[in-house]
Amino acid sequence: MGKSQKTTTAHRQIRISNQALQNINEAIGYIAFVAHAPKTAVKVGDVVFATIDRIAKNPLAFKECEELPTKARMYRRALCYSWVLIYRVTESEIIILGLIHAARRPSAIRKLRRIK
Repeated sequence: MGKSQKTTTAHRQIRISNQALQNINEAIGYIAFVAHAPKTAVKVGDVVFATIDRIAKNPLAFKECEELPTKARMYRRALCYSWVLIYRVTESEIIILGLIHAARRPSAIRKLRRIK
């Protein structure tokens, strides 16, 4: 009989920064209370957290963030409707840095690089 091989996948912890939580709350609050669309706010919140789950399963499946170029391609972006979820992939963890509307200027994305 053949040898049995164990395959282990690198399991990274996922961490959501305070800035990202604040961005998510602001986006959902804006949609619910300013735009008067509470059902849409719930849908956006569900999609954002479903995307975070997808990132946890396969962090390199999403596109590299062009606004934050690095040799290691550690900054990535995932789209959630018209919102962009920015995250950083390291050896041990995945850090969700922020949620920014796609219409915002790239300088808003560049500020996320400072988040630890």
